[in-house]
Amino acid sequence: MTAVETIAVPVAFDGEGLTIDAVRRVAEEGAPARIGDDALAKVRRNRRLFEDIAEQNIPIYGVTTGYGEMIYMQVDKSKETELQTNLVRSHSAGVGPLFAEDEARAIVAARLNTLAKGHSAVRPEILERLALYLNQGVTPAIPQIGSLGASGDLAPLSHVAGTLIGEGYVLRDGKPVQTRKVLGELGVEPLRLRFKEGLALINGTSAMTGLGSLVVGRAFTQVRQAEIVTALLIEALRGSTSPFLAEGHDIARPHEGQIDTAANMRALMEGSRLTVEHADLRRRLQESKESGKEVQRSDIYLQKAYSLRAIPQVVGAVRDTLYHAAKKLEIELNSANDNPLFFEGREIFHGANFHGQPIAFAMDFVTIALTQLGVLAERQINRVLNRHLSYGLPEFLVAGDPGLHSGFAGAQYPATALVAENRTIGPASIQSVPSNGDNQDVVSMGLIAARNARRVLENNNKILAVEFLAAAQAVDVSGRYEGLSPAAKAAHDAVRALVPVLDEDRYMADDIELVAAALSRGEFLEAVGRHAGAVLR
Repeated sequence: MTAVETIAVPVAFDGEGLTIDAVRRVAEEGAPARIGDDALAKVRRNRRLFEDIAEQNIPIYGVTTGYGEMIYMQVDKSKETELQTNLVRSHSAGVGPLFAEDEARAIVAARLNTLAKGHSAVRPEILERLALYLNQGVTPAIPQIGSLGASGDLAPLSHVAGTLIGEGYVLRDGKPVQTRKVLGELGVEPLRLRFKEGLALINGTSAMTGLGSLVVGRAFTQVRQAEIVTALLIEALRGSTSPFLAEGHDIARPHEGQIDTAANMRALMEGSRLTVEHADLRRRLQESKESGKEVQRSDIYLQKAYSLRAIPQVVGAVRDTLYHAAKKLEIELNSANDNPLFFEGREIFHGANFHGQPIAFAMDFVTIALTQLGVLAERQINRVLNRHLSYGLPEFLVAGDPGLHSGFAGAQYPATALVAENRTIGPASIQSVPSNGDNQDVVSMGLIAARNARRVLENNNKILAVEFLAAAQAVDVSGRYEGLSPAAKAAHDAVRALVPVLDEDRYMADDIELVAAALSRGEFLEAVGRHAGAVLR
């Protein structure tokens, strides 16, 4: 285990201004965490006032009472540490595979920021320990399964809280090792939990919100790369630019996502000598009619199929879904979402801010939208591989002898299979199952929703990998490279830097996995920006 690099600009945790991009910087890039001075002062003041109330031994949920269905049980204040520690231990019951290191770091970052808001009334030491974890690369080992997303993400967050008291496991080189061993090597003493601190650590939405932030941030990259490959495909098929004209979107139907996708498509195809304008198609069709021949049918299509024409409407709707989810996630990242909450000079708030319904709905919406993005990509693949639909390209983009060679026929199957698999991943937020002695009788399943969205996102990278390979092959077998726009050339070249032209049939699984991995890292978006100067929305 090594300390996280501290040369990056720190991310401030103050309970107010944390963004999805900031969570990604901390989780993925190792940007250091810094707790704002004002936030620490507020946390310290609220903790002092809260302790004055707790010392009176009056009924406060989870402080002088049992938890959940056992709220009717009174617990003396002298048992404060035992009560909080037992809660963490009893709920450290997650199962299944562990979250990846960047996912676990995102979860810790989300919890740190909600506690920095001050209303959870924990000691500053709790925040400082979470920040230390992020800055020293101490990453809790968190099982993925066990949260109902109702009284917060109790199980996964208990696995975080357990490490603060020196129990459970942390990740080292991706493998779980005993927390106490790692803390000992760093010279860090485990914490002793005080009034409400165990409850405040585990009673909230930070697992679904942390993971959801990574998924939605990465989904924006996936959408932009889907636009890149779509533009490349349209150029290879000599498609029309008419569906992307600004007035059709900015004026006629001004959905934000539609406007942004149309603008990106125009930017990506700028400078192409392959695309055609609607006026040119109309002129050519008119010339055919006036040639003196009796024309019943023409090979000139004024409009192409929806998969090549309705890009702003379909991909733009995916964008709008992500805009909505990002807004909900950033509200939640900066919310106090445990129970009870402390507000200076007011009655202690006993409520249900821990309930994950807003995030569960948002992540289910993302799953639906990303599923449709995969559907569109697979239909575009089919169009370029089907000789009856590809406007003159060879069947399955075979470069040599068709029949002797199968080209991309086999590569289409995993794309189609993944679309079907995505469609089996239904909404999690409607799957409420009562638990905890029917105290938690309506639950959100928000973490399952976030995990579902992540699964579709990962499947889509493989679908898009097939499309990138097919689009580059279409350019090569058609001999149209020189007519491509700068952005399309950059995209084509990025594919060819990884995978050569399919001159004859070969083992293709490695090609697909290689390109899918590059997509997951956003490499095609970077290549287009770096080599073509295309700045996408």
